[in-house]
Amino acid sequence: MYQEPIFLQAVLQERIWGGQKLRDLYQYDIPSENTGEAWVISAHPNGPSEIGNGPLAGKTLAYAWENHGELFGKDPGNLEAYPLLVKVLDANDDLSVQVHPNDTFAREVEGQPYGKTECWYVLEAEQGAELVLGHHAKTQTELNDKMDQGEWDALLQRIPVTAGDFVYVPSGTLHAIGKGIVILETQQSSDITYRVYDYDRTDAQGNPRELHLDRAKQVTTVPHELPELDQKQARNGGLLSTKLVEEKYFTVYHWTLNGEAKQSLEVDFLQCSVTEGEATITVAGQQFSVKKGDHFILPNGITDYQLSGVAELIVSHT
Repeated sequence: MYQEPIFLQAVLQERIWGGQKLRDLYQYDIPSENTGEAWVISAHPNGPSEIGNGPLAGKTLAYAWENHGELFGKDPGNLEAYPLLVKVLDANDDLSVQVHPNDTFAREVEGQPYGKTECWYVLEAEQGAELVLGHHAKTQTELNDKMDQGEWDALLQRIPVTAGDFVYVPSGTLHAIGKGIVILETQQSSDITYRVYDYDRTDAQGNPRELHLDRAKQVTTVPHELPELDQKQARNGGLLSTKLVEEKYFTVYHWTLNGEAKQSLEVDFLQCSVTEGEATITVAGQQFSVKKGDHFILPNGITDYQLSGVAELIVSHT
């Protein structure tokens, strides 16, 4: 059906901590000055991306997954939801400290198909910007006590970040994106969030946002642990590929293109986000121009393609 990239239109989401960088960096038509998220490759019901080209133009990615599974190498009997979700986030203020459940908890307690393991590629970070990643508690009792007493400075682990950093956030990890950071997030297709601490902020009506301490305590990994990432590089012509993470739910790469490269599609489908520059993709003799801020899928059925230009991309697959 498609011998071409499937281009997707971003779904823009307002957030209390959002800003204007999604307009300034990517020329997105943001709905307000507090736009925090662009769901750029999404089949999730809370923000499904619309297809912009080809025979399914105007349909959503969710529709394509459900009705044209051959585009993703999907078995006809596979009733699971589209597995991944890619976002760009503009943290104009600190995000709340939160944690996400694993698949088992999501299915048994929330009735949702997926928990949420995620990862972040830092696109931009102001000087001194930092993230919350993990905690210092050694036991479940210590974690519970520090949460109940609001000892956040003693509990939370913070790390500085700069543009180009990569952060892996398995389910069960306490985390928060800090003010002044723009990230590209690749995650399981889940929107289950347990908010732990929100800096005592209030919404437009003066009400504090809901916290979910009981469930957060149940799903947070104690003690905090992060696996070692075995990051490797490979060069193919003008393309330098860095494997950022390879694990159960997704594999994510950073591509630096400077020239030309011929590639074969060796996975069911490939999600692609252009984070810098411009490039041309040639498929079956047809050329397609892509630029910073474009997001697309190379679907199943494409065997070979050629890249040319000067660009950076984050690409991922299941």
